[in-house]
Amino acid sequence: MKKWYDEEYEWSIEVTGFLQGDSTEHYCRNGEEIGDVYTCTYGCPVNQHGHGICSKAMLQMFPIMEAVRAGGDLRNIGGDGEYTKTIVCPDGCVIFRMTAKKLGGENFHTGGFWEPR
Repeated sequence: MKKWYDEEYEWSIEVTGFLQGDSTEHYCRNGEEIGDVYTCTYGCPVNQHGHGICSKAMLQMFPIMEAVRAGGDLRNIGGDGEYTKTIVCPDGCVIFRMTAKKLGGENFHTGGFWEPR
């Protein structure tokens, strides 16, 4: 892999709770624990142990990430703030809080990086 673009946003995704019980044992295959934090820029989020986020949760998170990358405000889709949104995983088990941090890089599409071929 040869990363050539300095991303515009960094994401932090924290496990903040569960919809049932006090652990995910026997109903969350990824084994999430409250306090787990995943980070990424454009790639898939990994936690402090190097483990990737649940693929089903990522399917739900990616469009939210793209909305921010396109200049959107997460409050327009029920977010807690411009760059913060709480979601529940597709299985209805884990509560995640997604937070974007602007890094100062230029937008991929408007910054002249995108060159259709």
